[in-house]
Amino acid sequence: MAKANEINYLKAVGEEGRQFAMNKPFSAENGGDLLIKLGFIQRFFPSPPARLLDFGCGTGWTSWMLSRMGYSVVGQDISPDMIQCANQNKFRNAAEELNFRVCDYEELDYEDEFDCALFFDCLHHAVDEKLALESAFRALKKGGICVAHEPGTGHAEEEHTRREVDRYQVTEKDMPPKKIRSMAREIGFSTVRTVPFPDEALTALLSTHDGQQVPPRGHGFFEKRKHRKRMGGLLGGVFSLFHRLDDSGLVVLEK
Repeated sequence: MAKANEINYLKAVGEEGRQFAMNKPFSAENGGDLLIKLGFIQRFFPSPPARLLDFGCGTGWTSWMLSRMGYSVVGQDISPDMIQCANQNKFRNAAEELNFRVCDYEELDYEDEFDCALFFDCLHHAVDEKLALESAFRALKKGGICVAHEPGTGHAEEEHTRREVDRYQVTEKDMPPKKIRSMAREIGFSTVRTVPFPDEALTALLSTHDGQQVPPRGHGFFEKRKHRKRMGGLLGGVFSLFHRLDDSGLVVLEK
């Protein structure tokens, strides 16, 4: 039932919801953060024109942007409506090295064909996420890179998430790095690691403490004391960021 609701999601959200999905990332309130995240993710992939598999691509914004970067991209999604929108985005954004496929990512038949793969906020919608990761493992060449950007611990209990489940009966679950890493090791990925989300890292580094930005460094005894206090807050924020990598962060896997 959940998969049927994923397939028909665009019909359920109506025209306003469809337009929002079509125009991501620019329609999203956190559109700037989404652009930062995709640019950061690209750093872990081999250089273009590598072949890239974009899982659960929806209306295709990650796919067409990666294609415009020079990658040869195949975007897949379980919903024909999503892929119809994705093809419209392909043409309006002049993304040439890009093709889309309607299919279930838990049942993909690719083997040793791709240099890299991406799960961008889609693995947590899987009925069986391990099957989806196994699809990625099969699809990648030896040494291929898979990156998973997923919501971590606590996502399933957030108000927005519960509202989506109640209204549309779709699959939503926590997908923290520790869970992805555990499955990846069982599947056979040779290297498994987690790094902080780039927007969270920037927030920790550029945040304000006591209403003052860190740096600059002050002058005089009291200014220096205030600076040390601000620096202590900044270092505490950075330590907390790395301390939470079991629950939140970007997972990078190598076959």
